[in-house]
Amino acid sequence: MAFHIEPVTFSELPGWHTDDPTPVIAALRRCHGHVTTAKPYRTGSLGISVDDLLPAFEAAEGSFSAAAAARAFFESQYVPFRIRPDERPRGFVTAFYEPEIEVRSVPDGEFRFPFYRRPADLVDIDEANRPEGMDPYFAFGRLVDGRIEEYPDRRAIEKGFLAGRGLEIAYARSKVDVFFTHVQGAARLIYLDGARRRITYAAKTGHRFSAIGKLLIDRGEIDAATVSMASIRRWLAANPDEVDEVLWHNRSFIFFREAAVEDEALGPVAAAKVPLEPGRSLAVDRLIHTFGVPFYIASESLTHLDGGRPFGRLMLALDTGSAIVGPARGDIFTGSGDEAGDLAGSVRDDADFFIFVPRAAAVRYRHG
Repeated sequence: MAFHIEPVTFSELPGWHTDDPTPVIAALRRCHGHVTTAKPYRTGSLGISVDDLLPAFEAAEGSFSAAAAARAFFESQYVPFRIRPDERPRGFVTAFYEPEIEVRSVPDGEFRFPFYRRPADLVDIDEANRPEGMDPYFAFGRLVDGRIEEYPDRRAIEKGFLAGRGLEIAYARSKVDVFFTHVQGAARLIYLDGARRRITYAAKTGHRFSAIGKLLIDRGEIDAATVSMASIRRWLAANPDEVDEVLWHNRSFIFFREAAVEDEALGPVAAAKVPLEPGRSLAVDRLIHTFGVPFYIASESLTHLDGGRPFGRLMLALDTGSAIVGPARGDIFTGSGDEAGDLAGSVRDDADFFIFVPRAAAVRYRHG
């Protein structure tokens, strides 16, 4: 996807002078801890590497007690560039959250829809083992008698393909709740005794993600101008006999791993291998961008996330997603629970994307 970036000044960022990016510094510290003790982040095609990011990561270990000091930190460490996609004037943002789902450890008449662990016969696919003719999109497949094939899809799994393998983590009351947890990629599970556990993404069947909202729009069931997670849920509740058919339209199926809720204030550990900072974490196209890079997102139409004010906020690239494709495409993490879900569900806004390039690396982009 063609795009170019052009340098701008911090004063050109809408709302920068009133933003408090202090939480992003805390997230930078967590990234620093990860890249110095584990595998570095993969460099996206834009070319910003972990080595480029390290000076800012190291400087973030200092003390920043006020918003002005935090802004000064970013102004000293980075140069802002505007991302301009060639095919459209602006970028686009949606949002995601971490649902809280009431569950049971064993199924009963009410709680009978499972969250699954990764199956043993699900294998990673790359160019070294991809069968001839298989869609190059597939990053996972099924190993059967020494050969790899497509893994059964959502319909097959929900009709019992995995039954009897002991892969069930817990059981929810609603298959719609399970489906939207798949879309979000994580959830906090609330058990009968009050215990709280987290599930996060472990793998998927490999099939392409197909948005059921688009399906319902194409069928004339929901207005494209007002589509949201809430409107989709209302339609599904009003049409119970059609739920399976609509959900099975999205053949992709997600498997989870269990984790503790170590800090109630933070979200799940995402693709960047650090916990998400609510309101300050952005899912990006990881083929283009590198985790740990700050982005400033500005949108005059996106007002409900900032108390009615136009949105202008510094965020950190910490996650990715199959629907997040393109240089100026982002998914904002709003937090955990129903309130965060209400915030996330209606975010579909044009936005300006400004990437913060480390100063030493910025020379490459200023001069082509």
